[in-house]
Order: sequence, then C-alpha cells, then structure tokens
Amino acid sequence: MNMAVTEGLALMPPAFEAGLGLWSREDGLAGQGSWAGQPNAAFVPADQDFGGCLEVQKATATLKLRSFQRIPFQPGLYLRVTARVKCLSGALPTVRIAGFAAAANGSNVASAVQVGPSVALTAYGQVFTVSAIIGSGNRGGTDMIWGTAPAYGHLGIDLIGPVGGVVRIDDIVIEDATEVYHRDLMTWVDVRDYGAVGDGVADDTAAFEAADAAAGQRSVLVSAGTYRLAGNVTFESHVHFEGTVTMPPTARLTCRRNFDLNTYAAAFGDDEAGLRKALQSLFNFSDHVEFDLSGRRVRLTAPLDLAAITGLSVFNLRRVIRNGHLDAQDSPAWATTVATSVATYTVSNPTRLTGVANAANIALGARVSGTGVGREVYVRSVNVAAGTVELSQPLFAAAGTRTFTFQRYRYVVDLAGFANLSRLEFREVEFDCSGVASGIILPVAGIALRVDNCVFNRPLDRGITSPGLGCQGLMVDLCQFLSNEQSLPVQSRTTIAVNVNANDVKLRECRVVRFAHFAVLGGTGHLVVANHFFQGDEQEAGIRRAGIVFTSTHARSLVVGNYIDNCFLEWSNEHDAEPGFSNELSFGGLTVTGNIFMASGVSTAFRWIVVTPRGPGHFINGLMVTDNAFRTINGNIERVEGVDDTFAGLDTGRFRNITFEANAFHSIDQMTVSPVIIEHNQSSAAETWVVQPGPWLPFASRARVVTGLVPEGQISNASNVAQWAQPFALVEQGVARNEVHLRWPTAVRGRVQVTVRCDNPL
Repeated sequence: MNMAVTEGLALMPPAFEAGLGLWSREDGLAGQGSWAGQPNAAFVPADQDFGGCLEVQKATATLKLRSFQRIPFQPGLYLRVTARVKCLSGALPTVRIAGFAAAANGSNVASAVQVGPSVALTAYGQVFTVSAIIGSGNRGGTDMIWGTAPAYGHLGIDLIGPVGGVVRIDDIVIEDATEVYHRDLMTWVDVRDYGAVGDGVADDTAAFEAADAAAGQRSVLVSAGTYRLAGNVTFESHVHFEGTVTMPPTARLTCRRNFDLNTYAAAFGDDEAGLRKALQSLFNFSDHVEFDLSGRRVRLTAPLDLAAITGLSVFNLRRVIRNGHLDAQDSPAWATTVATSVATYTVSNPTRLTGVANAANIALGARVSGTGVGREVYVRSVNVAAGTVELSQPLFAAAGTRTFTFQRYRYVVDLAGFANLSRLEFREVEFDCSGVASGIILPVAGIALRVDNCVFNRPLDRGITSPGLGCQGLMVDLCQFLSNEQSLPVQSRTTIAVNVNANDVKLRECRVVRFAHFAVLGGTGHLVVANHFFQGDEQEAGIRRAGIVFTSTHARSLVVGNYIDNCFLEWSNEHDAEPGFSNELSFGGLTVTGNIFMASGVSTAFRWIVVTPRGPGHFINGLMVTDNAFRTINGNIERVEGVDDTFAGLDTGRFRNITFEANAFHSIDQMTVSPVIIEHNQSSAAETWVVQPGPWLPFASRARVVTGLVPEGQISNASNVAQWAQPFALVEQGVARNEVHLRWPTAVRGRVQVTVRCDNPL
C-alpha cells in the first residue's frame, strides 16, 4: 500500500539541489531561518557516494535540518524517514531523525515523540544510514508515536554531540511505510499464507489449522479456491469463506466463533450441504448447544437423516436448531416406500409380529395398517434374521396370520435412526413440506424433545410422528400445522398432525387447520392446553372426525382452554391387544374444562365427546366435563356426548366419578348434566312419582344415585290436605333404567327438586 499514490499525498521533501532555501535550520516553520547562504553549509553537486548532497560543519550542540514543506500526517499512515550521512573530518557527531509535529493550526503537539533513535558516526568516509518510522499508533517498530492530533510535520534530522565535524548528508527520503503493518492492521490471516493450495486436490488440512493457530484474535480468511480437507478441522477463530471446502462424509468442520448457516453455506458452496455439515458438528462438538439457521430458507432435496449425518445412535445432551425455513423440493428421495408382508400376531406378545415374510423390505418407522390395526401404529425395529417386527403399539383385533401393509413416509427431519435421543429442540423453524414430504419423525426412544414456535406447512402424510417412545415428555408449543388437504372434505383427509405413544406430552397454544386428526395420543398424563384446531369443510351436513384421539383407557389427561372447532374428542382403546374389559383400569382420568366447542353445518348426530370401546365390559370411572361452551350454527345437534358402539357399548351400571356441570349449551337440543337437578311436578295424586332424568344424563347412562330431594311448596293429598311424609327413592327404574321412582305412603301431589347422578361417586 502506497498512500502517496492512493491518497494523493505528497510525502517526499525537495532534493537539496532544488535550493537550500527550502530547508530550515530551525523547526521548519514559516519565517524561520533557512540554510541558504549559511557559511557552514553548501550544496555539493557530485559526491562519490551520494551524488548531489548537503555538506555542513557542525557548529552548535544540536544542528537542525528540517524541510519547510508540510509533510501530511493522518491516523493509520506510517512514514519512514531515512537519511544517509558520512563524516569527512573533525569530531564525529551522532545523527537522529527529528521533526516538528504540528496541529492543524500550526501549533506544536508536545505529546508527540519528535526525535528518533540516535546513530553514532564512528568512522570517517563511511556511509551510515539512520531511519525512523513515524505513526499514530503504538505498534511494534514505530519509533516516533505521534497519536492522532498532528495534521502535518516538518521532518529532517538532528546532528548532536561534539561540534566541529564536517558531515555530508544525502537527500532525505520520506516514504509510506504503512505496508510494514499490513499484517497487524488487517483483521484476518489468509490460509494461503500458511500453505493452502486451494486446487481441490491437495490436502489443505494442516494449512487451515496453522492459519487458525496464527490468527489469535483475528479472523481466518479462506480466500477464493476449492480446498480439500481430509480430516477434522476446528476454527477457534472467526472464519470467513470466499472459497469453498470439500470433506469426506465423516470429517467435521467446526466454526466455533460463527456457528451459523451463513458460514457453513459459504464454506460448502451450498445451503443444503452446509446445513448437513453444520448439524454433524452440532452433535459431535460440545462447545455449541444451538445452531442458527440465520433466518435462511434451505431447499432440501432429501430428508435430513440426523443419525446418518452425525454418525450417532445415542445422544442425550441439549441441542437447539432454530431460526430458519426448511423447504422440501420435489425429488424422488421423498417417495413413500410400501411393503406388504404376511405375519403372525398373538396377544401374548402384543407388540411383536412374528414369521414376517420379506422382513428386509420393511423399514424402521413405517406405519402399519391392516385388519385389527389401530390408528398410528409404527415399526419400532426389524430383526431380519429372526423374521420379527417390533411395533409401537399393540393391535386390538389382529390375532392370527394375515397380511399387513407397511408405509414408510419421508420426513424433512428424520430422527428414527437414533436408538435414544433426548432434549433436542426445534425453535422458530418452518417445516415447509410442500405436499411432497412429512415434517419430523421422532427417535425410537428418548425424552423431553421440544418443538417450539414452528410451522408445519402442507405435510404430505404427517406433521410429527412418533414410531416408538421418543415422544416421552414431548413439548409442542406455539406451533402452526397447516394441512395439505384443506380443500378436501373431511372424510377424504388422511394427514395427521401429531401422534405419540409415551406419557406426559404437552400440546400447548397450537393452531391446527383441517387435518384428518390433530393428535392421536397413546400413553397417559397429557396436557392439551389452549390450542385452536378446526377441521370442518364446506359440505352440507358434513361428516366430522376426531380432533384429539386418546387411545388409552386410563387417559389421566387434561383438555383445558382449547378452541375445538368442527371436530370432536374421541376416547378409544384401540391400542389394546385384548380390548374387552378384564380386571383393569377402564375409561377414566380425563378432565375437559374451559373449552370452546364449535360446529357448523353438521348433521344432528354430531357429538363433541365420543367414547369408542373396542371391546365389551368397559365403563367410565373418572370424567370431568366442566365450564365448557358448546355451540352450533346453521342447525342444531341432538346432544354433545355419545358412545360409538360399532365394536361395543359401555357398561353404564359401573359408571363412577362422572361430572358434567357448569357448561353452556347453544343450539343443542338436549343439555347434558350430571349430577342433574330435576324439577318434577306431580299434578295428580299418586303413590309413585316417575322422575325422568334420563335425557340429561351422559352417554345414555342410568339414574344410579339420588343425592338430594327437596319438596317445593306443599305436598298434599287428593283433598288438598298437606302431607308431611317423606318418600323413598328407587333408582335405575324403567326399561332403560334411567328413571327414578319416588314412593309415598299415600297418594299425593306437588313439586319436588330431585338431584340425580349417573354414577356412583364413591
């Protein structure tokens, strides 16, 4: 760098042959004395060492030589001042570079160092070179530190020491020395300076490591070229890629100071390739827990199989992938693989298929379908040698040998290759499935995975799939699920947003639009809180399907504060190898509170809470439905709850701990309440009063318990004489056993308030 050229700065002082009047014998200021006409100074036109030069006799303790020319100075500019001198006779003096540092107003900047190192002349006729570097900064090699205050200088030399010596001085040279400090001034080091070739053939691993070691607090520049790295490379310094790198699949590139997609995309010349290498580093290097997608859209031509990318099967440290857009591009890599196989199922081994033909064709994570198979059953593992397949859930009616179909969907993020993966989080990521791929398939086992503030846009088959127990403690918060089937009628849709098999899943504050189902929930202990899921269509008196499906009888779950729109809650036991009741926990432990239930354009047979037993003998023991608002528009429905008895009904004689109260009903023909307070008016005297709470009681249940009976007004006989007797109640009366009979000692008439329950609360 030569700032005299690039900045238009005139740095060189005049030669002596231009006249000694251009040189000052003081500080170089205007009006001060020059060397012209001085008796102890003369211009020598032809010296054998110098050519034209100045000859002076040192007559004072300090002889000054300064250029009247203002030599410009600015921060970041480093000037080298050089003088060549020789002593001809007399006392040998000492020489130093010197100058006058002037502010813009011409005043001296006293804080500036205005003399350089001294060089003693030790022999006659010998040429000595003296130089000094003047600069604003305190950098190594800077002799005269001026700071930022000076605007220009009057530069030259001093002769100090004994007087009397005759000295000749060559033309003084001032040059831009900033290039001396280039390496210090630049904030980067280039890998090519440390031996990198960048031809895509030579192994540049060692050069990259050397450049990083030398960088210190500076950055590493990977200048233009293609660099082959045969092994792992870790940059401790910030790194900037102008060129690209190639690496074997197992080799890792770790950029500690700028661990983000922008860096890796630049390093590998492609967003997708960069993302894959970055994820490899994220899981194999403990210094980072989070990878930033830099707010970028990454077009994916194939699934992100993290187990294959990382080379790991077990990982249990927290990792976060955040802030970006993963966009599945149409390609053959997303095609669903389908296999059919004959296999045998026995209820004694409820999650295993045996005698599986062509087991090698069945993929881990494939969905299983066939007669007797419940919703969302997946392949957890395959043992080809033994001909067995492990399932995520039991089959409810598939005993014997039969044909099954196995469909392996393709997911934008595929975690199924992990035998155990915990604490992985996706935050602020859009999974743009584009109708060609599904969203995320979870690991076979793991705990506390989280999907937060993400969007699943147009998944082909599934949003989030659990093929095993990797959904334990899964958290899905503030996400949007936008179906690829929004234009289809409900009965034609097949996509499902979420399924789980393990316990303690949290689905919170999500928005789910027009799927076949929002969630199929195996396991227990789930929280479904503050979601809005709507699944209607434009069909007149259209069919509706379940929004949430609980597949465990003892659900032990909460459905609280949701907006449940044109779909319903279904409670099933379709993942039970022996679905008939057999001394086990039957349907219980479900709380449905504070929800908004909405439906429009549905048939009168529509219900919002549906129990679907897959085998006989089941009952309800623990159900609370409180403080909800039920409303239909464009037509009424008959009631809000029901039993789907396609496979079996419920044993209403064993109901316990059921509460239906404090709900609001709008455009519902029959309210559902238990315990229900019935006002019975007996207009004609009778010994037996028939009270009919049946229509109010949930699930066409029995009138099992009377917990209160209060006369309202006078109870009188046929002669209108007040009677003070108390009746007794007979429950479970009538053909449907849903009546209560009040028996009086004599025939009476009047009004009573009767509190009836459909269950035994104890």
